[in-house]
Amino acid sequence: MPIPTKKIRVLIIDDSASVRQALTHVLEQDPEIEVMGAASDPFMAAKKIQEEMPDVITLDVEMPRMDGITFLRKIMSQRPIPVVMCSSLTEEGSETLMQALEAGAVDIILKPKIGAADHLAESGARIRQAVKGAAVARLGAVRRAMAAASASANVTTKLTADAVLPPPSGRAMAKTTEMVACIGASTGGTEALRVMLEQLPANSPGMVIVQHMPEKFTAAFAKRLNSLCEVEVKEAVHGDPVLRGHVLIAPGDRHMMLERQGARYHVAVREGPLVSRHRPSVDVLFRSAARAAGANAMGVIMTGMGDDGARGMAEMHQAGAYTVAQDEASSVVFGMPKEAIAHGGVDKIVSLDQIAREILAADRRH
Repeated sequence: MPIPTKKIRVLIIDDSASVRQALTHVLEQDPEIEVMGAASDPFMAAKKIQEEMPDVITLDVEMPRMDGITFLRKIMSQRPIPVVMCSSLTEEGSETLMQALEAGAVDIILKPKIGAADHLAESGARIRQAVKGAAVARLGAVRRAMAAASASANVTTKLTADAVLPPPSGRAMAKTTEMVACIGASTGGTEALRVMLEQLPANSPGMVIVQHMPEKFTAAFAKRLNSLCEVEVKEAVHGDPVLRGHVLIAPGDRHMMLERQGARYHVAVREGPLVSRHRPSVDVLFRSAARAAGANAMGVIMTGMGDDGARGMAEMHQAGAYTVAQDEASSVVFGMPKEAIAHGGVDKIVSLDQIAREILAADRRH
């Protein structure tokens, strides 16, 4: 008889009763997740935490008596618990959420919108995966218990990159003088990307990045990175050229694809279904790179929950691209790199602090 799996116990902190109810409904659709309680403000939450320690906390940003960022900092300084920040979709809120990630939040989710069944299904899948990713995330040097990272069976049908563009066909483009680095990340990726990009000089090869993040927040994320890095970082706009010394971040809720005109590359930003349960999807970016760039591309897969990017990286590898995965020791969650390695598409496994060096070395060899 199989031993029952320990459920992920979640504490919801939000001042809105309707949001607490909606999150409870969304999370408890997954048999691996149990909502152990809910609190309307951090003071009530602190009492609940003293009584029983949750595995994961979902935390609203704006609440009475104490804001979510202050409470997050208190949690991380006293007894770290994986925290997923829950926010409304606003430009102003996105700046605050960047502070939350710096303070130690594992991920960001949007508050579920009640009413539209298709939206609730999409946001529900994203919310459940964010909580599962947080449950197995490493907080600093501490490894959380590594539970099974497989997505639950009750999620909507999982589409592949076929839903957006066809597989590579024929011979890939031969090497030219310019290399394009294509990078995918999810849980833990916001800080990992900062560490990596800060190590790069201003003349680095052009880069295109998919980081799983909600709409609106990617613009604030790109702006933050641009203020810290020598390379120019911006949220991608449809038709943007891929240039040396420039980094394009896929906008939240849109797929980004690499396209070629002659020897020059640009990005296409388009709507489409969730692929590997994400939009933007790393699989979509990587497949487009296999089709458009072939051996001129380099693929990098970094920390993240799930398997998005694993199939696309295998396609890049088959098309002649050099491919690298972040190692387990430096990953917040080793899901995406592990799956890419299992799919046979990874040439080299390196730690986070070596990824920038690998990109520059590949550029010199090109």
